[in-house]
This record gives sequence, C-alpha cells and structure tokens, in this order.
Amino acid sequence: MTAPIQPTAPMQTPPIVTPDEWETARQQLLLKEKAQTRARDALAAERRRMPWTPVGKEYVFEGPNGKLTLPDLFDNRRQLIVYRAFFEPGVYGWPGHACRGCSMVADQVAHLAHLNARDTALVFVSRAPQADIARLKASMGWDMPWFTLTDSFDADFGVDEWHGTNVFFRDGNRVFRTYFLNNRGDEQMGGTWNYLDITPLGRQEVWEDSPEGYPQTQNYKWWNWHDSYVADAPPDQKWVEISDAGEKAFRNHCDNAKPST
Repeated sequence: MTAPIQPTAPMQTPPIVTPDEWETARQQLLLKEKAQTRARDALAAERRRMPWTPVGKEYVFEGPNGKLTLPDLFDNRRQLIVYRAFFEPGVYGWPGHACRGCSMVADQVAHLAHLNARDTALVFVSRAPQADIARLKASMGWDMPWFTLTDSFDADFGVDEWHGTNVFFRDGNRVFRTYFLNNRGDEQMGGTWNYLDITPLGRQEVWEDSPEGYPQTQNYKWWNWHDSYVADAPPDQKWVEISDAGEKAFRNHCDNAKPST
C-alpha cells in the first residue's frame, strides 16, 4: 500500500455550508456540466463527419494463431480501434511489464462485448513477440486482443515513438483511417462510450446527430449483460419495457423539477 500524498502547505479547503446551500452550489455547477456534455456530443457529431483517408498499404501482424492483415483485425466488424502499446525490448519494465502509462490504459479497458455489439473491435499492438504478450496478459489479467507489429504500421500511423489510438473503418475489402488521438487524448479512453464516440458510426443511437443513413437504434434497448449478446437478436422485450418506464420516470422528474412560470 502506497503512502498518502502529503500536502506541501496547509490545505485551503472550500467553505462548509448547509445542505440547502450545498444543493444550490451543485445546481449552479450542473449547468456548466450539462453545457460541457452538450459540447462533447457536438464534437463527436463533428468527428463523425471528418473525412476518411484510404489505407492502401498491406500490413502484417502476428497473432496467437499466425499472421494477420489489417482487415483481419476487424474480426468481421466494420470498425476497428487500434491502441499502440509499448511492450518490447528497450521499454522501461521489459520483460516483466509494459510501459507504465500503456499499462494504465490497459487497466481501464471495459468489457469488449459492449463494443463488439456495436460492430466495433478494439485491439492493442506492440513489437513484443506473442509469447511475451501472452505471458504479460496472463500476469496482469488483461484479455483484449493484442498483436505483434512486424512492419512500418506504427511509423505510418504516428505511433512509432509514442502511444496513440487509431480508428479505422472497413467497407468490404477497403479500409479507411478515420480518426487519431494521442497524448492526453488517450486519458479518456477505456470506457465503452468514449471509445464509441471516436468511431465514425458513434454510439449508433437515435438521439445522436449523425449523417443521413448511419445505423441507429433506440436508446438503451441494445444494452445487455456482457455474456448475453447474440448477433442480430432483437431487443429483449422485458428490457424494452423497463427502459421505457425508466425514461418516462426521468422525464416526469425533470418536468416537475422545472421552476413554475
């Protein structure tokens, strides 16, 4: 257990107030938080309209069962998120650990079944051999697909000297690069929603502002336990009823909370 971080000077804590005063302060901050949420949604909508660039070069990766191409990494899905993790000779921690920052990212990754249900694959890539990757995953409790780089993929996509996340879309046999982030942009990654928000199709729910013809389904209805997703299965009717009731109750609560005019 690590020791708590000690302040360098006496802490200047916020004022102590009554519950009513605290609620007033919370509501004032909530207005700014909601504005930030709307701005984030608008940014994701703009991201879905970014131009794509084709990937013409053929890349080869090593997997547990042999060689794969970039289209293979999609695992028959339309969207692919590739995180370049540093685990290889020369990286601090080798051979027992991957880079500390990349390991922090790996520790945040949510269950991939939810991404997969939105036609999206997530993989990690490094230059370490597969035997070392398998050993690392087992020791750290990670289960994301993790492949070995064999060529210039990392240099070609801006992740040869630093971590980063690339997003690709597959249309038949054609692959396009659609988005890229690195540095502090990677800090927000790990949760299902943040991953989906950087993909070209987004969360694929009807409330989103997406280009015409993009796939969208009703809010909440596609959610499932991570061990219960079935391809092309219709939404569970009982869950539809429960989520509808929850949305109705929330709307009523918001309406009742509005100040009278």
